[in-house]
Amino acid sequence: MNRVRLLVLNAALGSLDYSVPAGMDVEAGSIVIAPLGPRKVTGIVWDEGRLPGADFDLSKLRPILEVVDVPPLSEPLRRLIEWTADYYCAALASVARMVLSSGGALGGPTTTTEYRLSGGTPERMTPQRAAAIDALEGEQGIIRELASIAGVSEGVLRGLVNQGVIEPVTVAIDRPYPPADPDFHQPALSDDQLDVAKRMVKAVEAKAYAPILLDGVTGSGKTETYFEPVAEAIRLGRQVLVLLPEIALTENFLVRFEQRFGSAPVLWHSSLKSTERRRAWRAISQGTAQVIVGARSALFLPYANLGLIVVDEAHEVSFKQDDGVRYNARDVSVMRARFESIPVILASATPALESLHMASTGTYELMELPSRFGGARLPDIKLVNLTEEKPANGRWLSVPIINALEDRLTKGEQSLLFLNRRGYAPLTLCRNCGHRFQCPNCSAWLVEHRLSARLACHHCALETKVPDECPDCGESDCLVACGPGVERIADEVGELFPEARVAVATSDTLGNPERAAEFIAQAEAKAIDVIVGTQLVTKGFHFPELTLVGVVDADLGLEGGDLRAAERTYQQVAQVAGRAGRGAKPGEVLIQTRHPDAPVIVALANGDRDAFYAAETESRRDASAPPFGRWAAIILSSEDEKEARAASISLGDTRPNRDDLYILGPAPAPLALLRGRYRYRFLVNARRSANLQQTLREWLDAHHFPPGVRVGVDIDPYSFV
Repeated sequence: MNRVRLLVLNAALGSLDYSVPAGMDVEAGSIVIAPLGPRKVTGIVWDEGRLPGADFDLSKLRPILEVVDVPPLSEPLRRLIEWTADYYCAALASVARMVLSSGGALGGPTTTTEYRLSGGTPERMTPQRAAAIDALEGEQGIIRELASIAGVSEGVLRGLVNQGVIEPVTVAIDRPYPPADPDFHQPALSDDQLDVAKRMVKAVEAKAYAPILLDGVTGSGKTETYFEPVAEAIRLGRQVLVLLPEIALTENFLVRFEQRFGSAPVLWHSSLKSTERRRAWRAISQGTAQVIVGARSALFLPYANLGLIVVDEAHEVSFKQDDGVRYNARDVSVMRARFESIPVILASATPALESLHMASTGTYELMELPSRFGGARLPDIKLVNLTEEKPANGRWLSVPIINALEDRLTKGEQSLLFLNRRGYAPLTLCRNCGHRFQCPNCSAWLVEHRLSARLACHHCALETKVPDECPDCGESDCLVACGPGVERIADEVGELFPEARVAVATSDTLGNPERAAEFIAQAEAKAIDVIVGTQLVTKGFHFPELTLVGVVDADLGLEGGDLRAAERTYQQVAQVAGRAGRGAKPGEVLIQTRHPDAPVIVALANGDRDAFYAAETESRRDASAPPFGRWAAIILSSEDEKEARAASISLGDTRPNRDDLYILGPAPAPLALLRGRYRYRFLVNARRSANLQQTLREWLDAHHFPPGVRVGVDIDPYSFV
């Protein structure tokens, strides 16, 4: 190759041509450094003829500067980048940036200096120094990372370094990971588990594309079952990727993994230190990392020898990226498996309706675990009609739930109360003048968090102190919290049962794997009597002594016009119900609702998932909704409301007129103001036969937008705000 076309990691630049100096060895997929004006850019050598561009005179091309010393990106990964960009109407460069998400992996030294406590004491102890020493016990990292952990300035830590209280340590960044032993511990599996495990092991041995839907009730042992094909892939020298929907689930999974394989897997998520990301990226690209457990971004890592992908809790909404490249990791996992010619396992107790449809048509192979492991029974489910069993004034828990909580506390058993609403109250207002606290950047109320004594926006992360008086009328002692969040429910439990040990489990309180591990350890040690949590507690956790689940407001998810509201409500409530009675003791689930006749509530009460999915399937068919039709959203935003509205009207005037597309809008998005930008939305409904992406690209490419207007395209949207 004497000339190459590079995909550079800047969507505005497109592809650029360069010459290859004599003696430099490059191939498709090579990662290179090239000049661009006075600076240097990183690029990927792409396959000839697959990127647009004109052929320039070779003598006019600037030469590549160097080839980065990492393995070239494989052909299947390059095809995945192209497919993802095409399907989700994203720039190739934006997708490629996810592959090269660890800049430190592409060069630099192989050792680094980290810091840790030496055991010494400072000459003068200050409150900040004392807090830092306490927080950094057992921690090691660079100064910036340690300062973040300790909540102090870097200057405080550098002062401790100068006094020898914190010492430098030279660390080899790319040291190998401990190997996993596929035969370290062989668990006793049930007959159903053995049958399914053998079928999945054969799929791994076949080394061919095989999409598998592992549909097992809560507590059926899906994880132990798919560990068997994971073990087989390790025996064959192949890499395994396991995707989890939440970082907070990682620690719980790691314990089970280490018990089975004798060592921890390689982790990949946003909380990793920069040196940890480099180490993991390079080990993955070189093939020495055997099993990788990560969040959705782990899907785009450059695996050297991938042999199996597992998507755990595959129905979870958190697998859908809501900004940047708006991809669904569940669906892209299937496509990566197809390009790599390997099996992919989608595991869930409440699969997405689209996945069940693919199984019903034979596109996916369905493997079922219909009963709980070890003879445990599914819990009894009862409805509490809140129109008849009204909670006391100022309370949110009905008498049946209060009585059930008291019974479990007497027996020494654990309970879980579920409400998918963070904070103390979703709205705070002034009882004197009616002023409501709203986010200045978003069309959303500020949520009161009493644990942190702050008002917070859950969309833009703005936080402010709760004022002593109303900012509108100046009246003091007049602010009222309206509606319940999990903190308010926890307070109510504490008032009803002062002796109860209550834990709040949300993304605010379990924001990293370490906090999640501490919570799990306390629950398993029976140091917690009542857990009050959001959707975070609906998945992955296994507490044998937890025998009661109370759903505080089952109707909450049905509000707001979400086109998947019924399915999502069913999944959440069914998943949280599955936390009860997973051990030897029977479980009970009480569901508070004001709409006991709603089809999804009836299905939950009867434990009739098949009937619910059948009815939901027919309603989707009638509405040409997925999986029978397709959706896309186009969102135009600007800091100037008039500019956003004018641009959306102008775009609407040029909408394509096609029989296989139905375009709604433009209209203000439900969140009309988000992070300081005004938003207008189009919602597109298309037949399966329509070339949706090409139509959208042609429509948008033909339109000129003002510089202040951003255009976002969301294919297969999950969020409709």
